[in-house]
Amino acid sequence: MERPHPHYDRLIAAARHAGPATVAVAHPCDRNSLEGALDAARMGLINPILVGPAARIREVADEARLDISALPIVDTEHSHASAARAVQLVHEGQATALMKGSLHTDELMGAVVATATGLRTARRLSHCFIMDVPDRAEPLIITDAAVNIVPTLADKVDIVQNAIDLAHVLRFNPVKVAILAAVETVSSKMPSTIDAAALCKMADRGQITGALLDGPLAMDNAIDPEAAAIKHLVSPVAGRANVLLAPDLEAGNMLAKSLTFMAGASAAGIVLGARVPVILTSRADTVQARLASCAVAVLVAHSKLSGARILGS
Repeated sequence: MERPHPHYDRLIAAARHAGPATVAVAHPCDRNSLEGALDAARMGLINPILVGPAARIREVADEARLDISALPIVDTEHSHASAARAVQLVHEGQATALMKGSLHTDELMGAVVATATGLRTARRLSHCFIMDVPDRAEPLIITDAAVNIVPTLADKVDIVQNAIDLAHVLRFNPVKVAILAAVETVSSKMPSTIDAAALCKMADRGQITGALLDGPLAMDNAIDPEAAAIKHLVSPVAGRANVLLAPDLEAGNMLAKSLTFMAGASAAGIVLGARVPVILTSRADTVQARLASCAVAVLVAHSKLSGARILGS
């Protein structure tokens, strides 16, 4: 039986209250991706537009006994065309979010970042996991675990700002960012600690805004007050972080998956920094995680349109 995840319940309720976003679902050509879009539509989270080979989508629906008769289908030849057409629907104002179907993540993201036709902004794209971890009083954001493999200091500025902006949409108050490393002291032998120190100073100078930052912090003294006290770390972030910035993709990915598969957490995923939010789901995701990913995208999409934070306290 799937564990309860009350933080996701709250996100889903807030998104339903805000009203559905129109989502271009790129290449939903297997049961998992098609069912995920239908589940979110039935919950009142999204109005999906199915973008892909129409005959194949209908065949999948028939085999899985899924009723898609009420959903619009935009016919394309193959997965690359599906990604490009889904992005085009955003340009045309027909969709306010994207959702990955059964195509490879690289295919969808390639269309999103295409120079002439994509959805780039001045901000670098990055991925956030919104984790519902048992016994935590609030959700936990982990970034970046899916897009930027070995981010530079300049990349990390955008990655952390994307996460901070998301935390504000989700009404984290205050936003407390721990910049993770293996140790909590700055060492010339560990570049991640130097990046952490630089990011904190950039926040002091107003180059990163909207959050309290501290780092380098090891994982234990980032989230456990007792561990922070043992190390004599005096900081509003140490032991109380609600956003974790990983030093690289591998560390972030292993951290998120460790929490999921060893601690009973659930992970909703979203890509930020483009003109619209991009929902990335995995076949290993639970139904609740998929719905939460859609809910977060809906809240971000509405926030972009209204310029307001819409998730209640």
